[in-house]
Amino acid sequence: MYIHPDIRGGVPPETPSKPLSNIIGDTARLARLRANLTQVDVAQLLDISPVVYNRLERGRMLPSVQTLYRLCPALRTTPNELLGYPASLPPDVVADAKESLLRRVRQLDAHQALALIQLLPDVR
Repeated sequence: MYIHPDIRGGVPPETPSKPLSNIIGDTARLARLRANLTQVDVAQLLDISPVVYNRLERGRMLPSVQTLYRLCPALRTTPNELLGYPASLPPDVVADAKESLLRRVRQLDAHQALALIQLLPDVR
């Protein structure tokens, strides 16, 4: 996945006061509750045992990269949020990214613009 250079400079979280496994577990739990899912629901979506997911959410283990990758869409969240980074970008970065996107959209021909419009309903 390409990350525009203007966005790479995101502010990392402060030095964590708790282990990464606890940060991921806590944020996964909050995201799961926000999505109105049970631990069993998430485990089924990830194709892992509910016991394993419970251990992950309690901070007893770290997810594999593959599990983390599947966990984000299952919980409707981002890797940044699960890892304790801010959920949103600073306003100036967002404004710059929007302006850059608008410049690129204006450069599309009619067929490309139509294809983009058809893709938009699938974007969350």
